[in-house]
Amino acid sequence: LLPPAGPPAPFPLLSRLDAADNEVEELGADIAALPALKSLDVANNQLRELPAALADCPRLKEANFRGNQLRDKRLEKMVNGCQTKAILEYLRAGGRGKGKAESAREEVRKKKREKQQKKDSGDGEQDEVEEASKLLVKVLHVSENPAPLVVKVSPGVKDVRAFIVCCVLKGVNLKPGNALKRFLSMQTKLHEDICEKRTVATIATHDLQLVKAPLTYDVQPPDELKIVPLGRKEIKAKDLLRQLQLEAEEQRKQKKRQNISGLHKYLQLLDGKDNYPCLLDAEGAAISFPPITNSEKTKIRKETRDLFLEVTSDTSLQICKDVMDTLILKIAELNRSTLENKEGSGSDVESDALCGPGNSKLPLVVEQVRVVDTDGNLKVLYPSKTDLATVSSLLTVIR
Repeated sequence: LLPPAGPPAPFPLLSRLDAADNEVEELGADIAALPALKSLDVANNQLRELPAALADCPRLKEANFRGNQLRDKRLEKMVNGCQTKAILEYLRAGGRGKGKAESAREEVRKKKREKQQKKDSGDGEQDEVEEASKLLVKVLHVSENPAPLVVKVSPGVKDVRAFIVCCVLKGVNLKPGNALKRFLSMQTKLHEDICEKRTVATIATHDLQLVKAPLTYDVQPPDELKIVPLGRKEIKAKDLLRQLQLEAEEQRKQKKRQNISGLHKYLQLLDGKDNYPCLLDAEGAAISFPPITNSEKTKIRKETRDLFLEVTSDTSLQICKDVMDTLILKIAELNRSTLENKEGSGSDVESDALCGPGNSKLPLVVEQVRVVDTDGNLKVLYPSKTDLATVSSLLTVIR
């Protein structure tokens, strides 16, 4: 894939490289010749070694090496549990047998000493102010949750829309003023930006109280899948797409231009699919039909306090996690803004007196959700201890 290193640098603007599930046997040292590489996904390949040259990638911040049978068992353990920075430091020091563990401990001790010195000299006050201004999120682990939510994945999704990441977010406040409208606008903006117009991932948000577990992520033929789309009556997926197509054509005629809005612009994402992905509740009702729409059945309302969040993709699991990280950050920002500004008036504010300034520091609670296969084997747990790292500069996570 990569030409030999040397001027001029190959692919000078390449920032994301996804090569998961490709039976890759070797990752060459020429990887370091990618000056703009920020994200690397080589999960589930046949790598036995990771080149030390990875540590020379100047901008590499995220890397997924899971699912490779690495010879260095210490490195393999780090890959499954550590942040990218720690893995690169290990490779930079030469890996196994080079005293890396001791030097890592020394590095931690050094940072602690520097932090204490800053605090003693008063230089640390700014750091403390910045830390205090961060948003708080507390993670509730599956082991601590008496009734954790589980999503079962059917084998058929692998060929349609393979990846799904879910979690529960408790403690949001959508009642005051235009908080709900801002919440929906934020979701639309994420679909346009980080989800690249839903081509790489799709977000779905549900009112947890209306979600009937257990949930199944499945596929169904277009003429069998039924859903009650947001703001519409129950309809088969095939008929919904036909209806949206007709609406899009009418829209074009009326406005005399090619641009169309709303759900209509995502129809082509399902072209050529024999089956459509869907998230089904305990009654077999579809509460989500990605990448097109959610169901009216679990629609977010002003009274909603607890959310079930879902991100799906046919690109990669890491993209789902990155989008979910950003979604949680944006909801936390919106929640704090709502509480601090006391939007709205009258009974809305009074009814939310308990969420006033004294409680605005309380963290949102993110409950882990397990995604398993039909045999109950774990496929993904979110958030794991390595998740939410992409937004750690703006979010304080209590684990």
